Amino acid sequence: MSYYALWGFGVTKSIKGKGVDITLKDLAVGTSVPKSGFVLLIILYAIATFFVRVVATNEGSLMFFGREVPFSSFPGVFSSLGNICMILLALLYRKLGYFTSLAIMFIYQFPTLIIQFFVFGNVTAVSGVFSNLFTLVTITIIYVINNKNLKYQQRVMNQAITDRLTGLPNRFAVGELCDKLIGDQVRFTFLSIDIVNFKSINDTMGHEFGDKLLIEIANRWRSLAESGNTGTNDFVGRLGGDEFCLIIRDYKNVEQITHTLYTYKAELERVISIEECDYFMTANFGYAVYPKDGVTTDQVISGANAAMHVASTKGDNGIMGFDPDLVSDTYSLEIERKIRTALDNQTITFNLQPQYDIGHRLRGFEALARMKDEEGNNISPVDFIPVAEKTGLVDQIDSRVFELAVKFVSDVINETLTNITMSVNVSVRHLMKNNFIEEITGVLEKYNVPPHCIEIEITESIMIDSTEKALNTISELKDMGIKIAIDDFGTGYSSLSYLNNLPSDLLKIDKSFIDVMNDSDSSKQYVAMIVSIGHIMNLKVISEGVESADQVETLKEIGCDYIQGFVWGRPMTAEDAMKLVLEVV
Repeated sequence: MSYYALWGFGVTKSIKGKGVDITLKDLAVGTSVPKSGFVLLIILYAIATFFVRVVATNEGSLMFFGREVPFSSFPGVFSSLGNICMILLALLYRKLGYFTSLAIMFIYQFPTLIIQFFVFGNVTAVSGVFSNLFTLVTITIIYVINNKNLKYQQRVMNQAITDRLTGLPNRFAVGELCDKLIGDQVRFTFLSIDIVNFKSINDTMGHEFGDKLLIEIANRWRSLAESGNTGTNDFVGRLGGDEFCLIIRDYKNVEQITHTLYTYKAELERVISIEECDYFMTANFGYAVYPKDGVTTDQVISGANAAMHVASTKGDNGIMGFDPDLVSDTYSLEIERKIRTALDNQTITFNLQPQYDIGHRLRGFEALARMKDEEGNNISPVDFIPVAEKTGLVDQIDSRVFELAVKFVSDVINETLTNITMSVNVSVRHLMKNNFIEEITGVLEKYNVPPHCIEIEITESIMIDSTEKALNTISELKDMGIKIAIDDFGTGYSSLSYLNNLPSDLLKIDKSFIDVMNDSDSSKQYVAMIVSIGHIMNLKVISEGVESADQVETLKEIGCDYIQGFVWGRPMTAEDAMKLVLEVV
């Protein structure tokens, strides 16, 4: 049968036949204050009431700030404490607290006060009656306001977790459920579903028609989930666009998972009739199992997505289970697609990280490639640079960043009449292009930037690929007046003979050496040796990845020329970099 997980007060329950609506309601309401607080307030009220009776009949007294105060003065104090308990009950426990307080008042407090006044002639009971009336008004006002606030909060939360078009749980609600299941260590299978060729239907028939199609698919799958016909506990959601998901629980083996998947697939593939038109829809299904294929929500969903992307070509009839080998291939293909889109849309941008001399005077900046996808989300260079190198797109990224960097230098010169050094990374593939020199020259002439303001960063590996051609190209750059920096020195080829022949100006010490420089004397001496080699060869030396003041002091001590790192400047936008230049000019 189909069951939907509900959680209230931290306890997971199973409710048969209630479906998505119950789950969403529970997500919206969430948890309240603990039940133990309710019991504690009742006990406090009982204690306060007990002391009201005790002090009211006690003829003794106590000394209070040097004055004798009779116990008969304290009933009002304890009575007020009891009223406060009732107010807190109504405030914190809403309906339950409000009606509990009413019961206390009308079953115990008001009858007791009436008896005290009419039977025993206790005129002080009159003040108690009015005090309780005021409390009654107060808790009633709290109850009414609480109800209004609760309804508003439920409406807002329901909108936050529900897909407005289909009424299914949205991406946020699905993530919350996965987090809950993982927190409770409940085994489940997450299924990513992509409707095949939906975009073409949407473009051909219009968005309104496409919406009707999505609603019909959602209704079919919702009904199937609530019917319990699959024999597993199913939860259907819509992630956005033509992407749906299915969370499957309470299965005994892989065969049950497969049976459920094919049941939903068959339900989708039944003819769909909309506006007297018949459509036969199919989908790609990819699934991942917790905890076998991932131990966090992101890992499980990413695994299912990876399987879904290759289901059409490698899957069994459009269904594919997660395999670790899928991740790298699928992810690389997706990153490659995003790189090509970013190049077409010119959303390859750059950040600038400042470089300083050892006296903390600004030398210039290093241009660092940055990229955003179609939704405006940043993609880490750690992810897109290796893919760009593998697919041959890195030279296009180089060209884009180089032009942006040169334009920035031009803006600085026009704004401040000051020359700065702009360091730009160039890949081996880009440097080896036959028209590389012409490309560099064209950009410099376009923005009227002097060559001596530009520094090209190359890696030692360039000496392995094509030594003669590399030397010729670098020599031409040097003849133009462009500076040459050897990046990540010490981590690659590191041949001193090649280094001696390479017409360079600067050595960059890799961050990995700086990180451990102060851990031991040998590590410090290794960095000092690189600095000495650079100076012997008449090269300046810059250390990158410097993050602490003690690292700066060590680099000063061993004679390093320049500093680059978080300690003096993080990568920043061109606008912030211009502000920095204007501050120091």
